[in-house]
Amino acid sequence: MNVTELLRLLQAEHDETAARADSLGEQIERLTTALVETEARLAEFTVTRKVIDALPPPDDEPALAEAATVCQRIVTAFTEHPGRVFRVRDLHELLKLPTDEPSINVTRSRLGRLVRQGLLDQPGRGQYRKRN
Repeated sequence: MNVTELLRLLQAEHDETAARADSLGEQIERLTTALVETEARLAEFTVTRKVIDALPPPDDEPALAEAATVCQRIVTAFTEHPGRVFRVRDLHELLKLPTDEPSINVTRSRLGRLVRQGLLDQPGRGQYRKRN
C-alpha cells in the first residue's frame, strides 16, 4: 500500500466519522428538545395535581361512603349466613334497609356486581348466596 492509497483511506474514514458525528449531534438536539418538552409537561401535571388535591372534597363523598357501608353490610350478612339463600327483600328486612322498589333495585344491582366479582352465587332467579 502506498502513501496515496493510505491518505485516501484515511480521508474516507474521516468523512464517514464526521458524517456520523453530525448525525449524532442532530439526534442529541432532537432528544434535548423532546426532553425539555416532556419535563415541561411533567411540571404541568404536578401543578394540576396540586390544584386538584387542594380542592374541597365533592358533596357526594358521604353518599359514596354510605354505599360502601351498605355493600359491606350485605357481604357481612352473607358471611354470617354462609349456606342461606337470600332474596333481595329478605336481605333488606334482615339489614333493616328500606323495602321500596328503588332501594330493592339498587341492592339487586349490587348483588349482581358481587356475583360477577365471584363473591356470591345465584342458584336461582332472584336468589343469592355466598360462594363456597
